[in-house]
Amino acid sequence: MSTRIDGSRYLSSGLGQAMLKLSAEAHSEVDHRLFELVKIRASQINGCAYCIDMHTKDARAAGETEQRIYALSAWRETPFFTERERAALDWTETVTRIADAHPTDEQYARLTAHFSEDEIVALTFAVIVINSWNRLAISFRPEVGSYQPRQVTETV
Repeated sequence: MSTRIDGSRYLSSGLGQAMLKLSAEAHSEVDHRLFELVKIRASQINGCAYCIDMHTKDARAAGETEQRIYALSAWRETPFFTERERAALDWTETVTRIADAHPTDEQYARLTAHFSEDEIVALTFAVIVINSWNRLAISFRPEVGSYQPRQVTETV
């Protein structure tokens, strides 16, 4: 597929800056490795090849294991994820697929067992922002495979 629009040219625009600021705010409030898992899982659901490539690279740079990245699409069937991560991944899937079903009280209760209200708000914004980036990337068709992660300096 060929690129439709070079979205990187528009990152300095008001719209691009707003998306980048929302991303940065969500990132600052959610554990870095969990944020990468959320971004990968939502991107898998949405079929965003560019974002899957980007966030699997970023996850590895942040210290995420290959095994967990490979198993992410089948996280329910593996022992590789904590209960906190499972609650976040379940929430990610439901918010991403919100047209299919709304989050249930049971899902919310599992989430509140592991996250504070502020963390739930941040996690939900993280899911919203990656879904937004997915929609932009799928629409604009950037070249897949060229992304290189920045060096991660955060300790996890």
